[in-house]
Amino acid sequence: MTTVRRGHHSDGGGPHPPRLRPPEHRVSPRAIAHWAIESLLLWGLAFGLALGVAAWAGDSGWDGMPGWLSGRVGWLPYLIGAAGLLMVTVAPVWRYRVHRWEVSADVVYTRTGWFSREWLLVPVGRIQTVDSKQGWLERLLGLATIEVNTASHTGSSEVSGLPVAVATRLAEDLAHRAHDLRDDAT
Repeated sequence: MTTVRRGHHSDGGGPHPPRLRPPEHRVSPRAIAHWAIESLLLWGLAFGLALGVAAWAGDSGWDGMPGWLSGRVGWLPYLIGAAGLLMVTVAPVWRYRVHRWEVSADVVYTRTGWFSREWLLVPVGRIQTVDSKQGWLERLLGLATIEVNTASHTGSSEVSGLPVAVATRLAEDLAHRAHDLRDDAT
């Protein structure tokens, strides 16, 4: 298993990661909607809390707040709303452009992240379990996530945003291949 993060390499090599080509497959375009809705729910909650805090702090006359902040607490919902709008509209599209996967004869190769990137190569022979899962939102959008687990936590990988049929087929295929490789080694 090799983990490569932008700026460093797990083998202690130089400051630059090796040149890796992008994995072959993109996740489903419906993953953009999935990530946008998840983000909308989270940032909507944060916006609601910010409105509550701003209303409470503005009406309470509480003296525990520094003077420079008390006059500006009304800006909190606007700041949270602006950040949330960016996270709901930009982040899912950016994440989709980066989030890729590929399975070759001997390795599961994934690339994830959007601010910091992570390339993960998991040898098929080290796979212990392959799980397929679906949250309620994934189920509504016809998506699933597969988790490829090894004995090492850092060697485990996840591919989210896959169509259900692809995730099911991929999980079954990887489980059979890992089992066959373990049987050949004994």
